[in-house]
Amino acid sequence: MDNNEKNTQMFMYLVGSFEMSAMMALGKIKNPMTDKIEKDIAQAQFSIDILDMLAAKTNGNTSEYEQKFLENTLGQLKLNYIDEANKKSDDKPQENNIETSTEEKSDTKEKN
Repeated sequence: MDNNEKNTQMFMYLVGSFEMSAMMALGKIKNPMTDKIEKDIAQAQFSIDILDMLAAKTNGNTSEYEQKFLENTLGQLKLNYIDEANKKSDDKPQENNIETSTEEKSDTKEKN
């Protein structure tokens, strides 16, 4: 194996590592250490940001295959991130309604 092939494999491994980290943080796959599905949207965003930085820094210095792999990985992660972020924001109005209901009950008790 020549140095170029080795670098390609290491590049693919690096991108794949951050992809798996983001997918775990999005709750799309189980964490193999805990065997649980865990969500950490901020951690997912961090992994995606690192891959965005890698794409910017390696632009013009990767093969077409490596570039497409990175672009496709980022596209897929960003779509999954949006999906999970929307789920999280869909939960917030329900929480606000619960808070409003609690506040209304307090106001009613104070009036009585």
